[in-house]
Amino acid sequence: MTALGWRACWRIARRDLHAGFRGLRLLFVCLFLGVATLAAIGSLTAAITDELAVRGQNLLGGDIEIAMTQREASDAEKQALRKTGRLSETIRMRAMAQRVEAGQGAAPPAVLTALKGVDAAYPLYGTLVLRGGAHAGNLAPDQILIGDSLAERLGLSPGDQLRYGSALFTIRDVIVDEPDRVGEGFTLGPVALTSIEGLRRTGLIQPGSLYTSKYRIRLAQGADAASVRAALEKRFASAGWEFKDRDRAAPGANRFFERMGQFLSLIGLAALVIAGIGVSNGVSSYLMLKRGSIATFKVLGATSADIQRIYLLQIGAVGMLAIACGLAMGALLPPAIVALAGDALPVRPGFRLHIPPLLTSAAYGLLIAFIFTLPPLARARTQPAAAIFRALVEENWRFDRRSAIIVTVATATLIALALLTAREPLFSAAVLGAVAAVLLLLLLLGVAVSRLARRLPRPRRPLWRLAIANLYRPGAQTSALVVALGLALTLFVTLAAIQTSLDAEISRTVPKTAPNQFVLDIPATEQARFRAIVAREAPGAELNMVPALRGTIVAYAGQRVADLKELPEGAWFLRGERGVTYSATLPEGSDLVAGKWWPADYVGPPLISLDREAAETLGIGVGDTLTVSVLGREIEARIASLRQVNWDTMGFNYVLVFSPNALSNAPHTLAATITMSPEREPAVTRALLGAFAGVSIIAVGEVIGQVSALLTQMSGAIVAAASVAILAGIAVLIGAIAASRQARSYDSVVLKTLGATRLQVLGTQALEYGFLAAILALLSLALGSAAAWYVIVQVFDFGWAPDWGVVLTTLFAGALLTLGIGLAGSIPLMSIRPARALREL
Repeated sequence: MTALGWRACWRIARRDLHAGFRGLRLLFVCLFLGVATLAAIGSLTAAITDELAVRGQNLLGGDIEIAMTQREASDAEKQALRKTGRLSETIRMRAMAQRVEAGQGAAPPAVLTALKGVDAAYPLYGTLVLRGGAHAGNLAPDQILIGDSLAERLGLSPGDQLRYGSALFTIRDVIVDEPDRVGEGFTLGPVALTSIEGLRRTGLIQPGSLYTSKYRIRLAQGADAASVRAALEKRFASAGWEFKDRDRAAPGANRFFERMGQFLSLIGLAALVIAGIGVSNGVSSYLMLKRGSIATFKVLGATSADIQRIYLLQIGAVGMLAIACGLAMGALLPPAIVALAGDALPVRPGFRLHIPPLLTSAAYGLLIAFIFTLPPLARARTQPAAAIFRALVEENWRFDRRSAIIVTVATATLIALALLTAREPLFSAAVLGAVAAVLLLLLLLGVAVSRLARRLPRPRRPLWRLAIANLYRPGAQTSALVVALGLALTLFVTLAAIQTSLDAEISRTVPKTAPNQFVLDIPATEQARFRAIVAREAPGAELNMVPALRGTIVAYAGQRVADLKELPEGAWFLRGERGVTYSATLPEGSDLVAGKWWPADYVGPPLISLDREAAETLGIGVGDTLTVSVLGREIEARIASLRQVNWDTMGFNYVLVFSPNALSNAPHTLAATITMSPEREPAVTRALLGAFAGVSIIAVGEVIGQVSALLTQMSGAIVAAASVAILAGIAVLIGAIAASRQARSYDSVVLKTLGATRLQVLGTQALEYGFLAAILALLSLALGSAAAWYVIVQVFDFGWAPDWGVVLTTLFAGALLTLGIGLAGSIPLMSIRPARALREL
């Protein structure tokens, strides 16, 4: 029943709404922060993934790509591929680039690069952009194009000479943009590009050399890439090839950004839920300020529905404006983030509005605003006029049944939206459930603290007695303060633990005895000579040499991998080719956990030793069979043992280790790790390159640097998103303080009337906040550590290594910060004159 229509209610609401949103600024800030974060994360993720999809042909270098390792397609196979469309062939491998007559400058003598040979048809899509303009014409066998970073590191420019293997090349130009760079995946060095004939001149392609041949196909206009790919996969099912098509040109990059986007979006959603508590506190404070107007409306005959409409329109107007501003900010932020990220992103998408993430963010904002503003509105609607004026000294609030049903439906809609839009619903449900559990735990703790304070004996000191009484007196915001302080401290601990664990991921997992260098593509017949050179140049160096091949798991336990609709969770080793080796003895860095190792002179059917975690992922064990394609030949082997692989040794760690009789006769090279004093590295590098032109030397320090840079970027993204959650937690604290402003104002003037000084009044509140912070410190440490552990270990699969000194310092600093915020919010109350305040109560 309503006496006023919507138009009349809006007229009253508009007149009563202050131009500066006084009283509703916290509502605006909380909704703005949460919606802007969600919109920015969603828009950036959509921009990157859409750009990867739109540029699929350019990134892949064709409509379909077929890749194989350590071999090239036969003439018959190439002919079959040409029947489907225009064919382009590339060969890519790691190789050491040496500047000819480099002089005595500071430039390094050699740099590990990704050397790529291309045919005349390259690129099928896109343009190879050089400093001198677009690439045109074929590369002569003695010409080479180099990446900008290679030119910088070796001080090269067009016209200079560069050595690869046994061949000399003249630098024709410097590469500005390689169209299929993202599709090539991760590389350990800068790129250099020559013709296939030029690559063969180097002599680096030998039996057993580690190189990848790729065949890109440009289909006829309108051809279905997926169906052509499926037909080729079926025809060459036993060839051990890896297929891609333009729709998933960079699956690794897609997976990474989709998962990272989902994770950051859940952080944003959690921040929005946390901000919702601030919204509720802010609305409660606002309605408390308006209690005189509300009571007057009711005395003059306004119905409960009228009251709800008037203030729902006010709050709704501010909330809609906050959501609109948040959406605008979220839409505008991605270009700025892309500009700041620079080359850290695989693509640089331009500005474009991405409607789905914006609509989703708006829906989240509206639902959160509705869920958290309806309870205080229901209180204002259902309380009688007399009860409103007694609210400071007498709690009289009930949540009516209709409002409870509406809030329940809105909450269910929010959860459904989060799960339906999630890439991994179970993960999303776990995160939302954890956030809800933490909030419920803190709320229950607040109730328990209030009840415990009521039962404590009364201290003799007045300040202590008043501080404890503040925890349970009528109108006390103890539960709200516990939630606010608990969230803020928990978020501080979570962020500190995540940050320090990411910082320690490299420094604490790389052992002090980690090898200095990896050396690849050592001729299998030159093992003795290689050992002699290392012993001569670095006496006392530790050397470990193993056979190196590549293979693809094509079947396990009687089922083909190609027939699986979806790979098992965590089965990363089933995606493409992996390193394969053989050994007569248990490899270094592994521990036997099941089965037996084969005799050194074993002769019989092929045996294989499998990583324990891989076996658990696939649900297989000792005695089961595993089929691996090596050099195009499928080898079915029986699992003889399971190993615990110590991946953090930085040595050679293989998921698959065969018995020697299975692979010793296959063409292959050797790989080595060398552990020595750092000052011997340059001499060893020069000696090895002088003796073995085809080897590739990887400096472990450079690898760690690249991984550290990636972790730093990931850490920055997490810190940025988590910082919004911390801001939301602080906003909740401010809201809780604002909600108790009237009650504290009443206490302040009464105490000052009775002779209390300002310092005593502030001291009472400092003790109150101090009690709560002390009670919450251990709980926040436990909750924050658990949340950080889940992110580090379960989401990113890193080692759990937080710096507890930093974490505890952050917790202490966070407690001081929140205490300072609480006291700062009380300082304005000290200047209130008792007579004026009593007249306004």
